[in-house]
Amino acid sequence: MEGTGGNGAPAAALNQWRHDAWRLFQFYLDRTTPYAVYRWIGTAVLALLYALRVYYIQGFYIVSYGLGIYILNLLIGFLSPLVDPEMESTGGALLPTKGSDEFKPFIRRLPEFKFWYAITKAFCVAFVMTFFSMFDVPVFWPILLCYWIVLFVLTMKRQIMHMIKYKYVPFNIGKQKYSGKRSSAGSSGSSRTSSSRAD
Repeated sequence: MEGTGGNGAPAAALNQWRHDAWRLFQFYLDRTTPYAVYRWIGTAVLALLYALRVYYIQGFYIVSYGLGIYILNLLIGFLSPLVDPEMESTGGALLPTKGSDEFKPFIRRLPEFKFWYAITKAFCVAFVMTFFSMFDVPVFWPILLCYWIVLFVLTMKRQIMHMIKYKYVPFNIGKQKYSGKRSSAGSSGSSRTSSSRAD
């Protein structure tokens, strides 16, 4: 009986340590949320390190191909609306298709933070995989590259046609941003009123 209790204590301590480490990681991950530009710069640096490693080793093309397919899949989720307009029987909020329709904001199926986090994790996993020779399957990489480019073009063409058909833009570029009421005009008008009352 004592031996069973003794084995449970290290396991509980290990679980507690894992839980604390995960909470600390989640805390710092949550703090990076407002810094989108810096997060993407870090991911770009990580992608560059991965590309340099693959170029230096001259291998692991199948890992790179799998990474490319995964990123393409994430990109489709990032560019797609949460509610697909083709599924009109859902009864949820649909995108406006006519000028007279009520404005509904574009809500992504995959939010920007989750998109960034998934891509960053994918590059980390792919980078670690380049240290294990069992993942270095010999392939003729130009065929994989051509196939990925064709897949990318066809997928993006279908996505752009979907955007044109349902008239939505998944980016904030060119959209109006409202900053609220102008307080300077109101305060100058109120100061004139108070000065006229003083006279």
